[in-house]
Amino acid sequence: MPAVTRRAAAFLVVGLAACSGAWAQQAPKVKFSTSAGDFVVEVYPDKAPKTVENFLQYVRDKHYDGTIFHRVIDNFMVQGGGYDSRYVQKPTRPPVAHEGRQALAKGGQKNQVGTLAMARTNDPNSATSQFFINVKDNAFLDPVPIPPGDPVPRFEYQGRVYEKVPRAQLEGAPQLYGYTVFGKVVSGMDVIEKIKAMPTGAGGPFPSDVPKTPVVIQSATLVK
Repeated sequence: MPAVTRRAAAFLVVGLAACSGAWAQQAPKVKFSTSAGDFVVEVYPDKAPKTVENFLQYVRDKHYDGTIFHRVIDNFMVQGGGYDSRYVQKPTRPPVAHEGRQALAKGGQKNQVGTLAMARTNDPNSATSQFFINVKDNAFLDPVPIPPGDPVPRFEYQGRVYEKVPRAQLEGAPQLYGYTVFGKVVSGMDVIEKIKAMPTGAGGPFPSDVPKTPVVIQSATLVK
C-alpha cells in the first residue's frame, strides 16, 4: 500500500474511533440519589427522542426530587416518579407520544433487566413522568412490530395466526403497543436489586406493592 494511502487509512481509522467515542458520549446520564443508595441511568435520544426529552425536562424541573418508588414488585419491576412521600401525586405536563415501536426499529432495547421504560395507563399515549426499571426480562411488555403490507398477509400473536388484517387495525391495537424503553441503569444496579427485595404492603391509596420502608428520590441530576 502506498505511504499516502496508508496515512489516509490511518487518519480514517482514528477519525472513526473519535466519532465512535463522541457518539458514545452523547447518551445523557442522570444520577438518582435515593434513601436506599445511588444509581445512574443513561438515556437514548437517538432511539426515543420525545420520550427522552420529556424525561430530561422533568429532571431539569426537579420534578423527581422528593418522589418515591411507590410500586415495587420483586421479579418484575420498580416504579416511581409520580408521588411524593405523602402519596400526593405531583402535577405533570401533557403526555408524551408513544415511541416504543420506533425505538425498537432503530435498534433500541427491549424490556430486559436494568432497562428504563415509561409507565402509563391503558392508553398507550398517556405516559407523563412515571418510569419503571425492569428487574427481570419482561418480554410481554415489549412493543409488537407490525409486519409489512396492507392488509398484513399474516400476523401471529399469542399463539394465534391472523390473516389479511388491515394495517391500521394492528397499528391501533392497544395491546400491541407495549412500553417504550428509553434507557438503562449503567451503575448502581445493586441499589435497584436492594429496592426490589424490600418488604411491601399497603400505602397511601395503594392496596399493595408499596415498600414498607419508603424509598425516596432525594435528587435526580444530569451528570456532567
